[in-house]
Amino acid sequence: MDFNSFIKTALEEDVRDGDHSTLSCIPADKKGKAILNIKEKGILAGIDVAQNIFLYIEPSAEITIYKKDGEEVNVGDIAFEVIASIHTILKAERLVLNIMQRMGGIATLTHIYAQKIKNYPTQILDTRKTTPNFRWFEKRAVVIGGGQNHRMGLYDMIMLKDNHIDYCGGIEKAIEKANEYLKENNLNIPIEVETRSIEDVERVVAVGKVQRIMLDNFTPEKIIEALKIIDKKYETEASGGIHLDTIESFAKTGVDFISVGAIIHHAVSMDMSLKAVIV
Repeated sequence: MDFNSFIKTALEEDVRDGDHSTLSCIPADKKGKAILNIKEKGILAGIDVAQNIFLYIEPSAEITIYKKDGEEVNVGDIAFEVIASIHTILKAERLVLNIMQRMGGIATLTHIYAQKIKNYPTQILDTRKTTPNFRWFEKRAVVIGGGQNHRMGLYDMIMLKDNHIDYCGGIEKAIEKANEYLKENNLNIPIEVETRSIEDVERVVAVGKVQRIMLDNFTPEKIIEALKIIDKKYETEASGGIHLDTIESFAKTGVDFISVGAIIHHAVSMDMSLKAVIV
């Protein structure tokens, strides 16, 4: 992740020709201190990002870290304190909070899901249902919360989903063409194929040449049936409509992965504030 480029464009969006609120009433050379105050129980995420933002604006800023990413925090905890130009603190405040609140919300929700299946070997995956230009932060928060990242984008895995299969003319044809494409382009990335029925699973197993089979919108009972056919020859992933109340029933099947888009797109930002310390 190129932090500096992201921070530069994010600040340009917010500041443009100047933070006129601060410029109008705070001397440019005045120093200050602020603390990041936790106002809601959850899993902390984004400390390194906050540190990078302050240091990008003011390399001599002093940041003291009290809580690490992945720690469970409670109301009243202080995550860090920063000593810097007041102009720096106020310019960075909203960007730091926006990122840390969003990441904290995702890490917290992921942790809740992960705790539901902690007694099973099944791993939780995120999806590409992310905020444009903010994917790295959201997927980083998933890892901090105890999940794993699925593919980062369209470039690091071939995932043959329903539309690819239908447009191509069938599962067998899509798998063959994907393998030919990898060979022709000297690419070494995995192939995953989505199945929508037990018949689809049988067809994929007959062809092979994939690394993972997605079982899309299968019931736990159907997943058990599919796993017998797959016989551990390929990684398996359950997907589609799985939520907190049902995730354990899917983990019990023995499927390798469960992808849950909701851990990102249904996450609620975690409450925290950056407060001035007046001495």
